[in-house]
Amino acid sequence: MNDQAENLRKMVASEATKEAKVIAVVSGKGGVGKSNVCLNFALSLTRLGKKVAIFDLDIGMANLDILMGVSSTYTIMDVLENELSIWDIIENSEDGLAYIAGGSGFSSFVELTDSKIHRFFNQLELIGQHFDFVFLDMGAGATKASMQFILAANEIFVVTTPEPTSITDAYAMVKYIHLSDEQIPMYLLINRAESEKEAKDTEQNFKRVTLQFLGKHLLPLGYVPFDDKVTKSVKSQKPFVLLYPQTKASQSIAQMASSYIGIKESTPSKFGQFIKKMKVFMNK
Repeated sequence: MNDQAENLRKMVASEATKEAKVIAVVSGKGGVGKSNVCLNFALSLTRLGKKVAIFDLDIGMANLDILMGVSSTYTIMDVLENELSIWDIIENSEDGLAYIAGGSGFSSFVELTDSKIHRFFNQLELIGQHFDFVFLDMGAGATKASMQFILAANEIFVVTTPEPTSITDAYAMVKYIHLSDEQIPMYLLINRAESEKEAKDTEQNFKRVTLQFLGKHLLPLGYVPFDDKVTKSVKSQKPFVLLYPQTKASQSIAQMASSYIGIKESTPSKFGQFIKKMKVFMNK
């Protein structure tokens, strides 16, 4: 009864006027620190008073729960297979961040029956007015299922490092997305930069190439400097903005989050648009 009362309270609270902005976080290749950047950026937003959820869609390589030091009891598949509500499967960290595990079975999302797809969207719509931001931590590269989520998102964060192979793969990812949707806003975030100059050079070169060959303008979010405290935080299974709030990496990502809020508030949130696009993709 207590669980039912809590779920009812959340459903009533979700009928507020806010509408979450959906942000897909992508990279061209694995190993660039995408999930870690996504997690710490999201936590920085919660510290600024925003309600944030992360949906782990890095199927097969999901590691957000490890980075957070939590153990997921349920996944989104329990909503589809065992008829739990979306509120039943959300894990809440003590820092106020909500986490939704995709689960390995979610890789067959595109093969779900109509009834399960209907239930999925009905449950997903419940969280739209409960959060300010919903981050989709996508797997590296692109699959049919992942592209549905990426293209339905309101905005995309592209994470790369200054390493040449990372840049090349990130460009290929941007090109692939751009050929499917030229209008979707994309932001560029440089991770593990050895210096501000290296970050700025990488940013400028990437922006120049995408503008020249794709006619696509990427908005720079900033960069996270290389910091050995980040590695230590991963080993400790605690986000670096919490474990080492004064380190350069934490201060950098906190500044990016603060700047992003200013950008966000100048554009409307569109969780409803995300749902609408997803339904269109699923019906193709």
